[in-house]
Amino acid sequence: MSFAGFSGSALAAGHPVTWKGEQEPGTIIILTGQRRLYLVTAPGEARSYPIAVGKEGAQWIGTTRVVRKAKDPDWRPTASMRAKNPKLPEFVKGGPGNPLGARALYLDEGYLRIHGNNDESSIGFAKSSGCYRMYNEDVIELYELVQTGSTVIVAE
Repeated sequence: MSFAGFSGSALAAGHPVTWKGEQEPGTIIILTGQRRLYLVTAPGEARSYPIAVGKEGAQWIGTTRVVRKAKDPDWRPTASMRAKNPKLPEFVKGGPGNPLGARALYLDEGYLRIHGNNDESSIGFAKSSGCYRMYNEDVIELYELVQTGSTVIVAE
């Protein structure tokens, strides 16, 4: 799958860009190599957000959809995350300090989510266990703009 991409400056969070792809408004495109998430807002238009992506070996490529949205989501590390780091708790209630941040969009692909975070220094890098991390202010904006059922395309 190829993407026509965007034109214009895409460095600022939530920055409007000209989108050259043919995706429908409401579609999320994640380009892992660029460490950017794009939300198509209208034909030829999108919003661009910086993100963190999965570490090498933890990146998923494909098409999925948003199946659930949550404000101040609770976090339950997976068994494999806890095996790699036994100090992780079994459960973290939503709120300040929660690794999922202020909002989460749950994807219909295993444990993948688009979410906020409590470590803003990870944005722009391949640092996650596979999820897509955003600045909290960005994921709050995205949460309001995206509907359950929206298509999410993840490509390199």
